[in-house]
Amino acid sequence: MTKVLVTGATGFVASHLILALLDKGYAVRGTARSAARAADLNRVLSDFAGKSISVEIVAADLNSDAGWAEAMAGVTHVQHVASPFPPTQPETADELIRPARDGAVRVLRAAKTAGVKRVVLTSSVAAVDTGWGTHAPRVYDETHWTRMEDPSLVSFYAQSKTLAERAAWDYVAGDGQGLELAVINPVAVLGPAMSKDVSTSLGMVLGPLGRTMPAYPKLHQGIVDVRDVARAHIAAMELPQAAGERFIVCSETLWFREVGAILREAYPDRKLPKGELPTWLVRLMARSNPNLKPLLPNLNRARNYSNRKAREVLGIDFIPAREALLASAESAIRLGMV
Repeated sequence: MTKVLVTGATGFVASHLILALLDKGYAVRGTARSAARAADLNRVLSDFAGKSISVEIVAADLNSDAGWAEAMAGVTHVQHVASPFPPTQPETADELIRPARDGAVRVLRAAKTAGVKRVVLTSSVAAVDTGWGTHAPRVYDETHWTRMEDPSLVSFYAQSKTLAERAAWDYVAGDGQGLELAVINPVAVLGPAMSKDVSTSLGMVLGPLGRTMPAYPKLHQGIVDVRDVARAHIAAMELPQAAGERFIVCSETLWFREVGAILREAYPDRKLPKGELPTWLVRLMARSNPNLKPLLPNLNRARNYSNRKAREVLGIDFIPAREALLASAESAIRLGMV
């Protein structure tokens, strides 16, 4: 049985990816910073799947070489999903860049040493659509890269994802020649949550439902369902033509006010916000709230993404954004998150 390693196995995307791999008949091993996470992960996976799931977890950290050789033993493919995505803005960019960039190369180097055939790297559209300013294209595609000339236009997270993906491509073009690489660049990942340990992206649903978002910032956001992200990772692993390619995965783009309208229609008994936050107010609030600063370059700016390559090469028939939003909301309510 072909064995696949999934890094950062306890994360939102990785958990769905593990179940999708198991459903396709693959053996799966995961990594986490502590092997003790295995019991909680398997309980969550089993509860969600409605059947017993038992996945081996090997302790491995992106900041250390320890554990990676053991994690790679007997593995044919690697799904490198692990990457720092903090709920709050760190003090320096290096807090994100170092584990993302160095960790990606560390995983690729271990995979190359172990004779792994292909690595699929989870990047982000943050490595595509940031730093463009007034020169932004009408529609972003896989040929576009985040521009780093003016760091004030690029969040720490976007810097980390861009530099990590660049480093990964540089490695397979140099010392890692012979190791195949494919990259998935998701937009905001929504969909059903298995536990309260969810991606930061779910904040666009949790905020209105939990009444911690009084009104909607003027932001235009790409949305993709986590189940499609999992499918894209597997197709990028299996298909010969996916090697050496990056793939934007996006179902649709919506303004935050449109997200609110979908939630209000679905939950008419909940008091959900209706209005939009004035841009000047968001900028003022960002002076004292560093978590808002990464939003500033995108205020009032439409961002559209081509999903043609993912549809045509990977065969992804995307779940509508509305379905992804409501799946997030339903699971958040069921889990007592709002």
